[in-house]
Amino acid sequence: MEQFQNQELEYVVDDYYDVTDFEDDDVTPRSGSSSFDDDSMDSDFEDDFELGIPWERLNFTREKYRESRLKQYKNYENLSTSREDLEKECKEVEKGHNFYDFQFNTRLVKSTIVHFQLRNLLWATSKHDVYLMQNYSVMHWSSLLRRGKEVLNVAKPITPTLKYPGCLAQPLSRVQISTMTVKDNLMVAGGFQGELICKYIEQPGVAFCMKISTDENAITNAVDIYRNPSGATRVMTANNDAQVRVMDAVNFTCLNRFTFPWSVNNTSVSPDGKLLAVLGDSPECLIADAQSGKVIGNLKGHLDYSFASAWHPDGRILATGNQDTTCRLWDVRNLSESIAVLKGRMGAIRAVKFTSDGRYMAMAEPADFVHVYDTQSDYSKGQEIDLFGEIAGISFSPDTEALFVGVADRTYGSLLEFNRRRYDHYLDCIV
Repeated sequence: MEQFQNQELEYVVDDYYDVTDFEDDDVTPRSGSSSFDDDSMDSDFEDDFELGIPWERLNFTREKYRESRLKQYKNYENLSTSREDLEKECKEVEKGHNFYDFQFNTRLVKSTIVHFQLRNLLWATSKHDVYLMQNYSVMHWSSLLRRGKEVLNVAKPITPTLKYPGCLAQPLSRVQISTMTVKDNLMVAGGFQGELICKYIEQPGVAFCMKISTDENAITNAVDIYRNPSGATRVMTANNDAQVRVMDAVNFTCLNRFTFPWSVNNTSVSPDGKLLAVLGDSPECLIADAQSGKVIGNLKGHLDYSFASAWHPDGRILATGNQDTTCRLWDVRNLSESIAVLKGRMGAIRAVKFTSDGRYMAMAEPADFVHVYDTQSDYSKGQEIDLFGEIAGISFSPDTEALFVGVADRTYGSLLEFNRRRYDHYLDCIV
């Protein structure tokens, strides 16, 4: 992964107009009905005014701005490989479906990003509870109470509470959090200088923190919380020093360390805890044994570096997101080639998530677009969420009822919530 920070990270619409005259409400509730004719809309995002952008007061339309944005946006690439044949591989998708309906947008909490290639900075632990990064603070947003609160401030000195003989924990301060995950009351965050922070959500203070790597370029690119085949909870980190570390989730001791040929940008463990997907500074992705780290399969097809992966809950399908603007789907029973290639609209695929029931898969580009696919249609039916701004992360709620999108922007940074559309077919028999 690139060592530098993107100084022009936040894409802001105020480059095109003066925002000082606009009045912003903190929370914009869902309108009862859209002022647009559904057939005339180019995207599945119901009403863009929900983002707080007053198009009717500007000297250009949303459509014109979208057209300009698509022409001007330059996707970041590490490898200059010919991509002429890539379009031919991509699956034809029937767009225009609405699997998740827009509910509300709030600017009471605003997502921020540390590194332009890392976009896993938002996690939902229920349909009412979302955790996200806002500058040096980990924030909790309650969609039920419509209220945000600070859970952890990493600008201040952090002293770990866990102490035992041989414990390697050490105080930290001013940590730039580059990635995070929250699961089973445990929050794990990685830092731009190779830090690791572990905090139990319902307990005060930080249980464990330290710099897990002393390499000059030791960014913690990804963290994961999973259960091994025996049911024990583990914490996994992926770093720019080409190391993957496995830690116990009780004492946070390092149980294993796997070394790979290149910087590791992302890892994900299969639902049964047996397989490990390893993605990094290579067009190839690897499948390894999660217990030993031994590579047992190579995934070939991507043209650039990969930064996102997710397993379908059935454990048979792996999705990988790449800077070549595609997400590839792999069947672990036959790794010789991908079973489908899904194309983004204009940029790299930097986040991929499945719903817990496996019905939907979402993938996010660096900016402007989130795509949701119906897996039961063999990924041939899709919803395109069209917005404006850098995307800090996406997350389905564990019950699949909500999809959250974090938008990082100096003016319109916000948190968007979409709720799953339910079709009550049983009512048809009553009519």
